[in-house]
Parts: sequence; structure tokens; C-alpha cells
Amino acid sequence: MDISYSDSIPNNVELASDKVLQRALEHWQPQFRAWWGEMGPEGSSAYDVYLRTAVSVDRAGWAQFGYVKMPDYRWGIFLNPAEPDRKIAFGAHRGEPVWQEVPGEYRANLRRIIVTQGDTEPASVEQQRHLGLTCPSMYDLRNLFQVNVEEGRHLWAMVYLLHRFFGRDGREEAEALLGRRSGDVDNPRILGAFNEPTPDWLSFFMFTFFTDRDGKFQLSALAESAFDPLARTTRFMLTEEGHHMFVGRNGIRRIIDRTVEIMTRERTDDPRRLRALGVIDLPTIQRYLNFHSSVTVDLFGADLSSNAATFYTTGLKGRFREEHIGDDHVLRDAAYPVLELADGALRGREAPALNALNERLRDDFVRDSVAGVDAWNSALEKRGIELRLRVPHKAFNRQIGPLAGIKVSPDGRVISAADWEANVRDWLPTAEDREYVQSLMGRVIAPGQFANWISPPASGINGQPLDCEYVRFG
Repeated sequence: MDISYSDSIPNNVELASDKVLQRALEHWQPQFRAWWGEMGPEGSSAYDVYLRTAVSVDRAGWAQFGYVKMPDYRWGIFLNPAEPDRKIAFGAHRGEPVWQEVPGEYRANLRRIIVTQGDTEPASVEQQRHLGLTCPSMYDLRNLFQVNVEEGRHLWAMVYLLHRFFGRDGREEAEALLGRRSGDVDNPRILGAFNEPTPDWLSFFMFTFFTDRDGKFQLSALAESAFDPLARTTRFMLTEEGHHMFVGRNGIRRIIDRTVEIMTRERTDDPRRLRALGVIDLPTIQRYLNFHSSVTVDLFGADLSSNAATFYTTGLKGRFREEHIGDDHVLRDAAYPVLELADGALRGREAPALNALNERLRDDFVRDSVAGVDAWNSALEKRGIELRLRVPHKAFNRQIGPLAGIKVSPDGRVISAADWEANVRDWLPTAEDREYVQSLMGRVIAPGQFANWISPPASGINGQPLDCEYVRFG
């Protein structure tokens, strides 16, 4: 399964033997490069960046490190090796061989799934376009660029599926992926969270912690698909998604470490005093956490969804770690709890499990998020800090589904509109918060130096020292 680097599009899908597909993708490639030049990281085209590039899909050698100019990055098409005799693990087709071609009756739904996933990849690059101009260190700048090129490659993965399996419709959808723009009023990205601005590095770290975690769970569900090329594609994408979550988890941990260092030194937890000293106080971090968690929770869709039921029953999209769930994997008579408003409070009720698949995946996501935040809290405890960061209740600040518009506190209490207005400044970032965080965003690019508001990481990248010249400016 070695990837061919003699081709203009590195791949392990035998692209050279399919001349029609190769020509189609080579026609799309200049459009992609033009989009990257317009919407990729601002001002970075001349930089030599210490990047990881996929060279094979096995665990021993799926990446190599070296300096490359990002416009010359070898984006390509990589699928995990096929699993011999793989069978469909869920739904009405459970036990049948997986599909190597798209069944005609599922064509429209599969295309919809692939386009929606594919649309998130360029969107995040667009959201992060200007962040390099305010990086807190060269180490962080390099990590941003690594995330960006991998999102670009994930777009290639989805475009390959559209071109290979969906004909003219797929080619048109692939072009449309480069036509939409994050936050554009007339032609926005498909999902709301990918139209939110990412104006500062605290937002970026929260995005990679929460929104890339959504990516983990969505890709894991697609990795169960009966459509084997989609499953194999997303399994390889998950290898890189883990790094994106690491960037967020480690970045926020370093912000917390620096804040706690100053809190301990100055013997204060007063946000005004800490801001005067140039660090991000913990209540502000909590408000950003609340916002990004709630925006990401909405990405899972409505609590009850007939589309989710259809995708599962037809074998298009499974559940997180489907094979480890102890049920019949058909769910015809199964139930799952969802929340509803009853007598002025949130109450659980049993709903058909097939229709509640979005809610189940959302619950998996919340548990995983809590575990990540608990690791930060362990660090706070070790430093003798009493405050604990919390993942807000999944009904907090919802904009999608039956809970949208219901005023719910971060701890899950249904409250009045007046109570919401009285407390929202303590729960969500204010204009003053965002202005302060933005004021910290000066650019630090000397090797081994870091902005005042963030601590250095514990180690460098791929065994390199912290003062490595990770980005060589042209």
C-alpha cells in the first residue's frame, strides 16, 4: 500500500490506471491550488515549514518530516488497506459483504454525507487564515500550518470519492466545495460552526479541542460505513485528526499553566489583576470553553432525526465504536433517552434508538470532552488552585433541535429569559473578553521564544528542540 510519489497526485488508489479519473482530478487540482492561494494561511507561501507528510498508511511509516513550502505540499489520496472479507456490521444489511461501489438507491444520501463532511475541511482553513499573523511562537505557527495542510488533504480525500463514484454530480459538488466561503452571507459553509470566526489563538485552541473532536466522532461513525471506500478513507483521516485535538488540548493546557504560574507568583485570582499582568484569567477561559462546546454540540444535529435513522438502517453511517456496543446492531425495537422540557425542567424520556442516533453520538462526544477537561483540572489541583473548569450541560446555548431557544444554565437548570440576561456575561465571552484576548495576540516568531500568556510545551516536534527553526521565513 505504498503511496506513489511519482504521480502528480500522490495516492494508493491506483490512480495511474484510471486515466479518466486522473484527468478529472488533475483538472480539479489547479482550482484547489488557486483556492489555497486565496484562502489558505495568509502570507505563508514563501515559508519553508517543518511539516509531516504522509508517505504510507501503515502504522510504522505513515508520515515523514521535512521542510516544505505549503503550496508545494504533496496533497494526495490515501485509503487504509482493505480489510479482507469485511462484512457490514449494522443495519438492515448486517452480515452482507461491504460495498465497493455505490448502491443506486443510496446514491443521493451517500453524496450528501460526503459533501457535508468535505465542506468542513476547507472551512476550517478559511476560519484560521489570519492566525499566523498573531502566533504566540514559531512552534505554534508550525502546528497551525500542519493542521491546515492536513485539512486540505482531508478535502482531497472527500473529493476523490465524489469524482470516483458520483460522476458528473460528484464533479460539480467537488467544485462547489471550493466555491463556498466560511462566514459568507451569500454562500456560507454548510454547518453553522464552520461559519464562526476564529479571531484569536484561544479560539483556535478551543476549536481544535472541541470541533475537531466532533470530527473524531463523525469520522468514527463514517468509518463503520458499509460503503468500504468511505470507511477506509475516514479511518486514515482519523490518524491525523488525533494531532489536531492534541494541538487544542496541549495549547489550552499551556495557557492554563502560564495563568496559574502568575496566580501563584502574585498570590491573586483577581481577573482584573491577572489581565493587567498579561495572562488569560480562568473565568475567561471557562466562558470560551462554554461557547465552543455549545457551538460544537449543535453540529450533531437534532436530537431525533429520521435522516440519522435512515443512514443507520441502510448501512451508510454507524455509531462510535459500533463493534463494541452490546446490542443487535439493528435497533428496530431499542430505545435511547433524550431530553425534553416538562414542567419547567429538563426531563429524560425514552425515544426510538434509531431516531436518537445523533443524541447518542453527542453523548459520546460530551463524555470524551469531559475527560479532556478533567485532565486540565488535575493540573489545577496539583498546583493548589480550587477553581475547576466544567463542560457545560449539553442543553446550554443550543441553537438547533427541540432545545433551541430554551434558556438553560451551564449546570442544566431551565431559567427565565430575565435570569439568562442577568447571567449570560458570566457564561459566554463578552465583547470585552474578546477585545482583551485579541489585545494579547502579538506575533512571536523568534525560535524558542513564547508569548507572555502561554507556557512553552514540554517537548518539541518529532524530537526537535524547542528552539528549532520550525518555520524558515522567505
